[in-house]
Amino acid sequence: MAEPLDRHPEVRLSCACSVDDCLLLISELVTNAILYGQSDEEWVVRVEWSRNGSSLRVEVHNPGISANVRLRRPDADDAHGRGLLLVDSIAASWSSGPSRFGGTVVSFELADAWPSCPPV
Repeated sequence: MAEPLDRHPEVRLSCACSVDDCLLLISELVTNAILYGQSDEEWVVRVEWSRNGSSLRVEVHNPGISANVRLRRPDADDAHGRGLLLVDSIAASWSSGPSRFGGTVVSFELADAWPSCPPV
């Protein structure tokens, strides 16, 4: 099992985006993957993150059906249904679709996650 992102001091020190926001969004997507992932066989939730220019891209893969991923508009008294609303409001962008591992991938991107480096 990989170490949590917040245990890597080099990420916390070099990252210009809020690590707390990033962890919240990852937590929401992993929770959704666990709740809605479906498979008859043993399965895992896979989290990958990468730098894309100055942006941080995070992908959460699960064996669920991508057609089930949708932004909901819950009523004020609904106990569930706000995870993707959080992702939508904090991330620069998000998307879902078929995972290259089978199942579904839901990803988000945080813009300007790393400070710009001056030209050398």
